Amino acid sequence: MKQFFFKSPVIMTGKWVWYNFWRLMMSNLAPSDDTGNYQRPSSHFRHQVKEIEANRYTLYGGITCPWAHRTLMVRALKDLEDVIEVNLLVPSVNEGGWIMQEVSENCRTLKELYQLAEPSYEGRCTVPVLWDKKTKKIINNESADIIIILNEKFNQFSNQKKIDLYPQNLQEQIDLWNKKIYHYINNGVYRCGFAQTQSAYEKACLGLFTTLDEIDLHLADNRYLCGDDLTLGDVRLFTTLIRFDSVYFHLFKCSLKRIKDYTNLNRYLEDINNLPKIKNTYDIKKIKEDYYHNLFPLNPSGIIPLTTS
Repeated sequence: MKQFFFKSPVIMTGKWVWYNFWRLMMSNLAPSDDTGNYQRPSSHFRHQVKEIEANRYTLYGGITCPWAHRTLMVRALKDLEDVIEVNLLVPSVNEGGWIMQEVSENCRTLKELYQLAEPSYEGRCTVPVLWDKKTKKIINNESADIIIILNEKFNQFSNQKKIDLYPQNLQEQIDLWNKKIYHYINNGVYRCGFAQTQSAYEKACLGLFTTLDEIDLHLADNRYLCGDDLTLGDVRLFTTLIRFDSVYFHLFKCSLKRIKDYTNLNRYLEDINNLPKIKNTYDIKKIKEDYYHNLFPLNPSGIIPLTTS
């Protein structure tokens, strides 16, 4: 005798409500195109530092954010801790943005700082931010620009003048790596996690792991991306790799492999991680907490999975 199982109206209704509520939340969290592919908005402030002074500029960042982590790494590698002040913000799901741990420039939130710089501003308020304390203006909020500024503009104050993370003879090579790494890895993990259709997710996921495979093969014969010298390309790759196994593998469904499953990428990650000061630029426990607690549409329970170190 056949048994027929009817879906409970409660379950069907709940599924419909949750799915549509999820789509609404995702549209605010992560804008997408018509096919469900995540579209990262562009940065608004793209100015350069014109007056080079010590202790004039503040770098606003956040431990969670891989884009802000880039800037913290370059600041540390160039030994600019006494030249560029850092203010680390924390994400707040209740506030819907970044908040100051201590009031800065009479601002309690990053949004207030943006509006102090430009009262008519209505865009996204993101970290990192390079802030001019003298003019009360945002110099730049694009991490790709800020890491070049920190590498080049403050050398006269640096105790690591010989370290050049963007040398002229390697710039073309670095730029090619940066373009690929940004699209398929840095932004690729977000395109996996924020995908709103199966096809968008699979496209992003396959692109991500094809590129990781390619880099792993390249690193079989190279210490870093461009040979024996650490560059901005490595900085940009590191901040995604260090979060990968603990966060992106689970939360963003980047689940074909872990970084520790790659012989050369894993060695490369440990190599950079053991460079002086690098471990002081991030806190993996805090990173996990912030990702799993604040990205509610991806993890509504707030449960943080146990992961191997």
